[in-house]
Amino acid sequence: MKTHNDQLCRREFLKRAAQATTAMAASAAIGPVLAPLPARAGEAERPRASRISYFCNGEIHVNEVGKPEGKPLTTGHMDFKPSWSKTGDMLVCFRRTKDDPVTVNWKSAIFVIGADGTGFHQLTDGTHTDFNPTWTRDGLNTPLWNRKNDKTGGFFVVQGKVGGKPGEEVAITEDRFHTWAHSCLTDGRILVNSAHPTQGWGVFLMTRRENGKPIYERVQCELATKGQLHRASISPSEKKICFEFLAGAQFTEPGHTLYIADFDAKQRAVTNAKAIANEASKRIWFAYPRWIEGEAAVVYHSGETGKNQLYVYRLEDGSTKRVSTSAGADYRYPHGEAAPS
Repeated sequence: MKTHNDQLCRREFLKRAAQATTAMAASAAIGPVLAPLPARAGEAERPRASRISYFCNGEIHVNEVGKPEGKPLTTGHMDFKPSWSKTGDMLVCFRRTKDDPVTVNWKSAIFVIGADGTGFHQLTDGTHTDFNPTWTRDGLNTPLWNRKNDKTGGFFVVQGKVGGKPGEEVAITEDRFHTWAHSCLTDGRILVNSAHPTQGWGVFLMTRRENGKPIYERVQCELATKGQLHRASISPSEKKICFEFLAGAQFTEPGHTLYIADFDAKQRAVTNAKAIANEASKRIWFAYPRWIEGEAAVVYHSGETGKNQLYVYRLEDGSTKRVSTSAGADYRYPHGEAAPS
């Protein structure tokens, strides 16, 4: 398992993506709703949103927080970044189809699988660089993801549909400038980073338009004036947000601080930011904060022990606890039940 190389590759990928978007900014100065799967034995007693999905040694798992791994949903591949549909019955992930020492040169396939491990199907053919899928929250269960433009090195946003076939996906942003989708709102807007050709680099709420270019509305955030916001996730109530922050304009993978903050969708504002992990910006990989148990806690992964492990921060008392159970395994990309990133 080349977990150390994977981490190094990801650092190089994100570094190159950040460089590409900075350069572009400077030069520019729907699918069907599926019914939730029937509850399995014992699930009637399980509190809503008590499970997480995550990567462990390249396999996708669904599990109760803090319990040992059971049978994985996927095996025999390198599968990444599971995002849980709002309806709670599906995950969308990406599978590496072509490895490369530099992550940005990977090829990957977007796929959907039931949270119980059934119904696997690919939405793309594995010939593109497709990363970090998520879901809309507008009731349509639309999967969307970020696709590399091989000519510019930046990314643009693509959407598919549950049950769709490779080649049916459509771009919803222009590929001539970088846009990266993070998280969605129930009103259909998408939280993105973008090197917009007229508005410049920043964080935006983007509105898709079927017969026109999307509308980008800047999100006001004091931290965004001091550095970079990455891997953001809006809470289920859409009143809070968690994200990674890196000071300055030069991207590095280690050293991110994890934050929670208040989020106002109407005013497009992120306020009252509070660091919850790595406030000292230690040169360690802290990444992928995601809401769990409604908004009671945030789960994330960190390499502070020398191996990527899962941690839970609880808002009520500010406590942090390691919840992954195998100190020697590689855990990454945790995601809360029925809470699309």
